[in-house]
Amino acid sequence: MNAPQSLPKNRLIAATVGTLAVAALVVVGAVLPAEYNLDPLGVGRLTGLSRLWAPDDRTVAAEGAGPAAREYRTPYRTDVVEIPLGGFLDGADRSQLEYKVRMAEGATLTYAWQALGATDARDVRFDQHGHTTPKPGEGMSVVTYRQGAGLSQQGALTAPFEGIHGWQFVNGGDGPVVIRLRLSGFYELVPPGAAGNEAGVVANVPAAQAAPGR
Repeated sequence: MNAPQSLPKNRLIAATVGTLAVAALVVVGAVLPAEYNLDPLGVGRLTGLSRLWAPDDRTVAAEGAGPAAREYRTPYRTDVVEIPLGGFLDGADRSQLEYKVRMAEGATLTYAWQALGATDARDVRFDQHGHTTPKPGEGMSVVTYRQGAGLSQQGALTAPFEGIHGWQFVNGGDGPVVIRLRLSGFYELVPPGAAGNEAGVVANVPAAQAAPGR
């Protein structure tokens, strides 16, 4: 039986080079696009191999005062409240007004208000705050969120405790102003005449009808 003949040296070198070239093409054309999102030849894009690449997963812990995702018993709602304010010469009972909504602890709302009819940002002052509504003999928790002056404000509020939360608006200008307040989120309107809405403001009606007693 004859022993197998070995390849000539030049053919062996050519075969080795060819094998290495094919391996290099596989790495550049397939492995790099699929594993490293590198596609120097464009083969990964043409063949779809680039879509196989994905960055490494990294688990991130949700940090903060509470859970990043919440569920609420209070139904979601949205309202527009128009609050008429007289000028400062009309007296404090007409030039300032407090309006709040009831919120459960951890409930969130978004808000945006603007002072219609005002031109000087210094004339309209606001005190955004909240407090509990304790029973007789119990203490009250009070929190101030923001105080300042301006023609508008927008943001979000998460109630630190169950209670009523909102604004005290004061018009220091000569003429009347309407505060148009837009609310969305998880809250309840305070009935006219109850704590937080002593002025009897009615939501979702024009300013002329919103506070009949003013």
